[in-house]
Amino acid sequence: MDSSVNNNQPLHVEIDDQSGFCFGVVRAISKAEEEINNNGTIYSLGDIVHNDLEVKRLNEKGMQTIDHNDLEKMKEGTVFFRAHGEPPESYQKIKDKGLNLIDATCPVVLKLQQRVRAAYEEMKEKKGQIAIFGKIGHAEVKGLSGQTNHEAIILEKEEDVRLIDPSRPVVLFSQTTKSPDVFKNIAEAIRRRALSTVEVKINDTICRQVSNRAPHLQKFAQKHDIVIFVGGAKSSNAQSLYKSCLAVNSQTHFISSPEDLQSLWFASGPRSVGVCGATSTPAWLMEVIAEKIRTF
Repeated sequence: MDSSVNNNQPLHVEIDDQSGFCFGVVRAISKAEEEINNNGTIYSLGDIVHNDLEVKRLNEKGMQTIDHNDLEKMKEGTVFFRAHGEPPESYQKIKDKGLNLIDATCPVVLKLQQRVRAAYEEMKEKKGQIAIFGKIGHAEVKGLSGQTNHEAIILEKEEDVRLIDPSRPVVLFSQTTKSPDVFKNIAEAIRRRALSTVEVKINDTICRQVSNRAPHLQKFAQKHDIVIFVGGAKSSNAQSLYKSCLAVNSQTHFISSPEDLQSLWFASGPRSVGVCGATSTPAWLMEVIAEKIRTF
């Protein structure tokens, strides 16, 4: 590439219009801001979103992040359940302590919790099993597992299918943000493992608003010389989508804040840069990063 020609052309920076908060996160943050504006401080049980800068922005407005140990000590106040959802024991604790609750569980997750609970009751009668494809320790998975009295078998990868008893009925669900391809492989592995007379039910409960982002982002990444993927270090969704971009564009860089940008990445004089992010990435942050890139 002739840099002398390229440097005379303005750098084109495009923000992906489908990146950023999913519906459930937008709804949760709107609920939080409305409550803070009306009544003051609220206490979020866990980070409202896996993005440190957005958490900091809301903390400055009046949201405090707490964990379950903090909840034990609370005597008054308003507790906020984020979009990921919570297990039944968290609701019981709020009730027992007489605390106020704002439940911002994503409607998609809430419906899934109800389905898992119904399947668990059915499987108890049949001496069956509930399996959930998801990340161990993830907030959503804890909420789903709680519907089964935490008896569900959590499958992080296809090899974990060995944990399932092939002689007992099994119902499979998925964390809403997981890969459809991996889910399909796990479902097929369960069918192969189960005895021929055993009941196997497969429920694809992956949120397509989230899963459809991977193929879209790959098309977006292919359009640009350089891709800047913006995501929180704690977000599994961000890591997954970043890898999707990296697979089709080796000049994809993961950052969490404008300070992570490195001028060296732009030294070759790229013609276009794409800025995109995860379901936990705020639009305002992508805009700030795009502006900083233009200064290079």
